[in-house]
Amino acid sequence: MNRHTQILDYLDYEFTSAVRDSLWGHIYLSPGLERICALREFRQLAKIKQLGPTHIVYPGAVHSRLSHSLGVFFLARRLIRRLVGFPDAPALSLEGVKAYLSAALLHDLGHFPFTHSLKELPLLEHEQLTARLIRQGELAHLLREVVGVDPEMVAAIVDEGAPDQGSDELRLYRRLLSGTLDPDKLDYLNRDAYYCGVPYGVQDIDFVLDRVRPNGYAGIALERDGISAVENILFSKYLMYRAVYWHKSVRSATAMIKKALHSALSAGAITPEDLYGLDDESFTAQFNSQRHPAFELIELVDRGSTYKAALEIPYTKPEAPDFAHLLDLDKRRAVELRCSDHLSALTKRSSDDLSLIIDLPEAVNFEVAFPISDRGVIRDYLDAGTVFTPTVVETFTTNLRLVRVFVNPQLQANLQPEDLQQLEHLIKDSVAD
Repeated sequence: MNRHTQILDYLDYEFTSAVRDSLWGHIYLSPGLERICALREFRQLAKIKQLGPTHIVYPGAVHSRLSHSLGVFFLARRLIRRLVGFPDAPALSLEGVKAYLSAALLHDLGHFPFTHSLKELPLLEHEQLTARLIRQGELAHLLREVVGVDPEMVAAIVDEGAPDQGSDELRLYRRLLSGTLDPDKLDYLNRDAYYCGVPYGVQDIDFVLDRVRPNGYAGIALERDGISAVENILFSKYLMYRAVYWHKSVRSATAMIKKALHSALSAGAITPEDLYGLDDESFTAQFNSQRHPAFELIELVDRGSTYKAALEIPYTKPEAPDFAHLLDLDKRRAVELRCSDHLSALTKRSSDDLSLIIDLPEAVNFEVAFPISDRGVIRDYLDAGTVFTPTVVETFTTNLRLVRVFVNPQLQANLQPEDLQQLEHLIKDSVAD
């Protein structure tokens, strides 16, 4: 039996254990991956909400990282099966395919609770933490002895900072797992839309996969009549950010958690290691106001009580120089203190380090560099006839990205329009510092 036939037999006949998923129906696992799904490290993902505090706004958004991980695996298997069915598919190894599917299942193993509230903090990336877990203990044993794959290869697919050892195959799997049409994005857009009860993220998965073809070790290309699939993803992503991911109440909760943790880390009350390996419940139980005053913000979020947006300022361009200094959390905190003191003087009310929070989301990447197969000729997506030009995509980011000032309700009740104008000038003037 040649290598190609081995891979096809593995993909078609090895996956016999069904898991029922609300989005994709039956998801079939191999016996080895089924044993991995029973491990504590994987089961803990059931205790981490995929969208963190988003359920404050969308009560149905309580789906977990575990269900998302199964969905990513399901789509990864469909994608790799589609690619290896082409005569011009790049040469792959059976172990490599197993590593790719294992990486798809385990890609979020080291993810933090409360979605992206911990971004920008001085922590290891969750991909690094995932790779660390894959390389150790019972998980590494099962991957090696039962699934039949080197844990190092699985870890290297997830963590792009790990050496690729010059392997074209490994780099291919990285591109398949993280790209414009990757299984991660295709699952979370559909899954998040489903549980939030909104129509914006829905993708036609059958159509997308039917239009995919191999593009050597560079990854995948879409047939020309599949351009609408990329357009749908780009617009869906924009709408999901606008309506769900960056809803102002979600941003407020995210900013409150980030503010609490940054304050505690800066004061030495906690270390980065305290934040690794937690789920939602252990996170909120550990970081309470008795341990550090700033953790009162986390308790408020846990009760569904968030600060209100007192001020919104357009960011204008991605990484624009006028507000770029606010991306540094230490500099942002200094501006927050100055604003709090200023408002305290204006309102004749005492304020503290926690009464005002400035929020600036990270830049969103709308990937448009995507190859299109036009009658066998590979063209760039932007040259293949799409309305999503760089100018349009930049407008997406411009409309989405705002500098917001969140304040506690007691402070907001005493603010007048002229106070907010002075606050805006103060923030803009901080650029020169």
